[in-house]
Amino acid sequence: MKGKFLSFVLLLLVVLAGCSSDAGVEEKTEIDFWFPVAVGGDVANIVDGIVKDFEKENPNIKVNAKYGGSYAETMTQVMASAQGGNPPELAVLFSIDLFTLLENDLIEELTPLFEEDYLNDFYDGFMANSSIGDKVYSLPFQRSTIVLYYNKDAFKEAGLDPEVPPENWDQLVEYGKKLTKNGGKDQWGLEIPSTGYQYWMFQALALQTEDNIMSEDGKEVYFDAPYAKEAMDFWLSLGKEHKIMPEGVIEWATVPSDFLSGKTAMMYHTTGNLTNVKNNADFDFGVSFLPANNLYGSPTGGGNIYLFKDLPKANKEAAIKFMKFLTEPERVAQWSIDTGYVATRESAYETDLLKKYTEEFPAALVAREQLEYADSELATYQNGEVQKIFNDHIQSILTGQSPVEEGLKKAQEKADDVLKPFQ
Repeated sequence: MKGKFLSFVLLLLVVLAGCSSDAGVEEKTEIDFWFPVAVGGDVANIVDGIVKDFEKENPNIKVNAKYGGSYAETMTQVMASAQGGNPPELAVLFSIDLFTLLENDLIEELTPLFEEDYLNDFYDGFMANSSIGDKVYSLPFQRSTIVLYYNKDAFKEAGLDPEVPPENWDQLVEYGKKLTKNGGKDQWGLEIPSTGYQYWMFQALALQTEDNIMSEDGKEVYFDAPYAKEAMDFWLSLGKEHKIMPEGVIEWATVPSDFLSGKTAMMYHTTGNLTNVKNNADFDFGVSFLPANNLYGSPTGGGNIYLFKDLPKANKEAAIKFMKFLTEPERVAQWSIDTGYVATRESAYETDLLKKYTEEFPAALVAREQLEYADSELATYQNGEVQKIFNDHIQSILTGQSPVEEGLKKAQEKADDVLKPFQ
């Protein structure tokens, strides 16, 4: 009887051990990864491919990629989840959402979680929106600057050297006049978008004149500084006085299609559109720095990866592993090739992949080289509200509803009221 009992106990232990080992195999850590895709399509497919590759290498981790629409829509959904006590592990959100996320105490500081050499490999121009002082709060991922795209065939037709884009504001106007056909009915010389991200375009002009339009700590803005007025005067003059650009509002999304269809010979747009232009232009095109006023300048733009707070240990570890996977030099290089965004790590440009690509397509290096003259995108506390105030007043100036000085002064006063509690 005793022998039978021992055999039964041993059998039971073997079964239990088998069950627990099966459970171990099946047990997966699941993490949510929110990502902005305004129109779906290629970018969503690329992200899905990256997730599959990661899961193949890490069979014990499942990544739920969630597409939130535009950056603003993604931010709204992430904030709602986090404030409802169910934060995602990771999200790609605007780099300029940093102050809002900190104000709501939602994100982890990354400095203690990643090696110094790893963090130092990201370009300084992008880290400006990723950190405050020496504390890093997000990793640059899909980042951009504004560049000038120009139609080389249109340049030739207008008697301009297709290898020499305008280097300064005077040349921009001069070239724009030669490129404008039939008062813009057949072709405009230039288009600068003035919806959605007009504050971003304005920053470029302000940086080219003298300085940025906000303080590093996100508590002050300088919308009515003399150099800001000079920048706004110039932007307005392109349509009103020089007649090289349509007057009034120019839609962000239609500018690239206008460029591709030949309705405009030059455009200011994000380098994030580079692959789109490369794949769809049926003419020879060039990419260059934005023309200078007193100096070169462009704000950076785009999204960073944020790690959320109060996660279970296994989820946090899985999320960090996925962040490292997303930012491996080879993957950053491929992402830049697939999308047109600037590769965010210096080591990515040392990969054979990106070396070969930029050798064949030097235009892909322009945005990286312009980083030397780049500064942070507009980022403040209550950023959404401050941006909206400024966007609305830029539009009112461009549509002739407000004189330049009055429009900028009102924008400054309203933004000051919003930022007063943080000063």
